[in-house]
Amino acid sequence: MGKLTVGALRTVLVVVLTGSVFVQALMVWALVSGNDPEDGSLPLTPLRVITILGIGTVQVVGVCVWRLVTMVRRGTVFSHAAFRYVDVVIGAIVAAALVWFAVTALNAPGQRADPGVTLIMGGVGVGILGVALIVLVLRMLLAQAVARDVQAAQMQAELDEVI
Repeated sequence: MGKLTVGALRTVLVVVLTGSVFVQALMVWALVSGNDPEDGSLPLTPLRVITILGIGTVQVVGVCVWRLVTMVRRGTVFSHAAFRYVDVVIGAIVAAALVWFAVTALNAPGQRADPGVTLIMGGVGVGILGVALIVLVLRMLLAQAVARDVQAAQMQAELDEVI
């Protein structure tokens, strides 16, 4: 990865993480204070809690991507240490899907006249799970690359012994 790409990605991550922490803090304040900062009404607690958890999944992914980008810049991404971050990303995406399914379930009773909305929301949840499967496939590719890197290092060591 070039310096420009890494810089752009890190800028996006900083903006997303900063914004998400700000929104999350406001939502926690609304839960603790019992008032909606916008209109002073009582907050809809289940949706607020679920939203705070959903924002947390985005933050976890952001931090893990930051760590993986750092590993790429250092040339250490093809190591077993990278698997920890990829596994956490997969877990966070699955958690985000579960959070989305919870939002769908909370929203479903209000959509009795138009059940298509609930079906679309369910489809979005399945799409989020699809992203987790894509990252799982990428993890398998990383595992193959790490295995090849280990094999190459062993062959290089054997070649060095012969020479």
